[in-house]
Amino acid sequence: IEAVRQYPASPAAWAALAAAEVAREGDAVNVYAYARVGYHRSLDLLRRNGWKGHGPVPWEHEPNRGFLSCLGLLALAARAINETDEYERCRDFLRDSSRTAYDVLFAGVE
Repeated sequence: IEAVRQYPASPAAWAALAAAEVAREGDAVNVYAYARVGYHRSLDLLRRNGWKGHGPVPWEHEPNRGFLSCLGLLALAARAINETDEYERCRDFLRDSSRTAYDVLFAGVE
């Protein structure tokens, strides 16, 4: 929580908060909310850096990992709360953005 308070625009901070909620087996609704904030913060940053809303977002470029982690956590939390359309959209978006991120974040999930 402290990282988000210090760096509220940081997708990595939001991803860490969502992941911590998962690790402590917290409420999937909280994970969903934290990951969604990080996801939207990420979209803003990506667009400011010239990304057009589609195309690769490489996992290998470490600054992208906050976005990709939030997207993966959002997908998994959506599935946990039976938001099937959102789960499929986010899962597919993650896979299309970075197959490596998909493989890392969804290892053993599907």
